[in-house]
Amino acid sequence: MRLLLLTGMSGAGKSTAFKILEDLGYNCVDNLPVPLLKNFVELAFQESDERVAVGIDIRSGEHLKDLQDILTELKEDGKKVDILYLDAEDSVLLKRYKETRRLHPLSGTERIQAGIEREREQIDFLKKEADYIIDTTYLLTRELRSEMTRILEKDSNYKNINVVLMSFGYKYGIPQDADLVFDVRFLPNPYYDLELRPLTGNDEPIQNFVMKYQEAHQFIDKLEDLVRFLIPLYVGEGKNQLVICIGCTGGKHRSVTLTNELNRRLEGADGSFGLKMIHRDIDKDRKRGK
Repeated sequence: MRLLLLTGMSGAGKSTAFKILEDLGYNCVDNLPVPLLKNFVELAFQESDERVAVGIDIRSGEHLKDLQDILTELKEDGKKVDILYLDAEDSVLLKRYKETRRLHPLSGTERIQAGIEREREQIDFLKKEADYIIDTTYLLTRELRSEMTRILEKDSNYKNINVVLMSFGYKYGIPQDADLVFDVRFLPNPYYDLELRPLTGNDEPIQNFVMKYQEAHQFIDKLEDLVRFLIPLYVGEGKNQLVICIGCTGGKHRSVTLTNELNRRLEGADGSFGLKMIHRDIDKDRKRGK
């Protein structure tokens, strides 16, 4: 018997997650009233071979405050309930609400942002209790499916922090969700070579140009060492996503090359963290006709 409580922020992808759970063979019940949870669990545990997922979130209203006591009682009774918590950055949640033109359950006549902030405060206890936290800020549906399959179906070790490596151009602004920002404009710029200018850090000639300088190797060696040092410390503080941004002037040459190199070095790690790479501004000059 496996019983999973699916919860998290509104707009973080719980509806999609339920479809994935159904594909994985779970019997799913969404928005179960909190007062019914204990009796539901009692019945569910009578079916030893069943896999059941229950959705409880901010829609439970005033009854949500009783959930922690119920979970404690179930644990004391020896009934293990795994908690999967879906989260996303506030800016992404806000964007998703605007795209779907839906109101946040707690916003009422106020701004959506106010509802998001109020929700974070009210369900924070569930995030602290969670066995698995998945940040969907940068995840595509197939990536969410892959992550859920790995931790639930394949019973693999859970990657309790996701590292996002992002290249960017300073002339387009520093990413708002950056945790760590590194400026590589100290390196010579291939932009001034007319033959190299149309290429990007994904092309071998640019990579050769950037990495022929000893400073580039020294920088990436020190950055790799720093990142490997910091990750377990952030995990210890309960952080579930680390966004590392590397910037050059246009986000097309130097930053892309070094982000690729850092990704190459980290993807062979011990599997204790997830890894995703984004080149935010790599095509912007091309779109502007430069």
